Amino acid sequence: MGFFDTLLYPLQWVVAWILALFHELLTFLGMEPALGWTWALSIAGLTVVVRGALVPLFVRQIKSQRKMQMIQPELQRLQKKYKGKKDQFSRQAMVEEQQALFKKHGTSPFASCLPLLIQMPIFLSLFRVINNVPQMASGDITPVGGMTRELAQQMDGASVLGIPLSSTFLTGDIGTKVLTAILIVIMAGTQFWTQRQMMTKNMSDAAMDNPFMQQQKMMLYLMPIVFGIGGIYFPLGVLIYWLVSNTWTMFQQMFIIRSMPAPGSQAERDLMERRARRGKSPLPGAEPIEMKKEAEAEPETPAKTGGQRQQPVNAKRRKKKRKKR
Repeated sequence: MGFFDTLLYPLQWVVAWILALFHELLTFLGMEPALGWTWALSIAGLTVVVRGALVPLFVRQIKSQRKMQMIQPELQRLQKKYKGKKDQFSRQAMVEEQQALFKKHGTSPFASCLPLLIQMPIFLSLFRVINNVPQMASGDITPVGGMTRELAQQMDGASVLGIPLSSTFLTGDIGTKVLTAILIVIMAGTQFWTQRQMMTKNMSDAAMDNPFMQQQKMMLYLMPIVFGIGGIYFPLGVLIYWLVSNTWTMFQQMFIIRSMPAPGSQAERDLMERRARRGKSPLPGAEPIEMKKEAEAEPETPAKTGGQRQQPVNAKRRKKKRKKR
């Protein structure tokens, strides 16, 4: 066992047990043990368990993102304060004031990365388990967790649409390349769409007007490309995991944006309009949309003098009045 496998062994053990338990459950429900779809659904079940366990972290991520959006004006003032100052003392002072600001509001720029950072070791552990299945099946590697040699042999022989779960874009035939390429494109596309929805719908105007947004926009296009290129090395089983995970993230974020939008964002304005149409009260701290629209749409009332409407005066009568004066 190499250093990498030794480091990830505890997670590989857990991943293998969850896979084995879902496989046993699906077999009990009547599915064929060696069927590729049985193993694909087992991987999907593993994904649901992992993402369900990460929900508290996702809630924390959302709260942290909202706090970051709320302190954007203070961060911008801090940047203006040290604008043009490139000496080491000013740079250090700016970093210290930023850290104090983050600590005061209980947030951090890295908090939004927590779910992804925690998912990566699980993702790599699943990669190693699936990648080592042929060696487990042949007896060259000791089985890990609930993945016995018999289960490894079943999984090694399992295929989806005639493609083994351990095949990759680089090692498979033309059918494998086509299927894995489709999954890679869908995987990258769902990730791009999810990030773009967050930036266009669930960010306030203050958060959008920020130098950090340029980095966010770069990541919007860079991350799908990175995962798209890396996807050619992933076995089919790992691609199934990542696709289910991205789909979970997409729908989870759609629910959050629709029901709990960030303050000052387009999503919040859309929510306020929906609440107004249903006759519901506005959210705390938000301006009632229907009142705002009525104020904008209300025509100017004519000036009144003595309770009567002032009559319009043509140009000739205005000249006569000026002469009399």
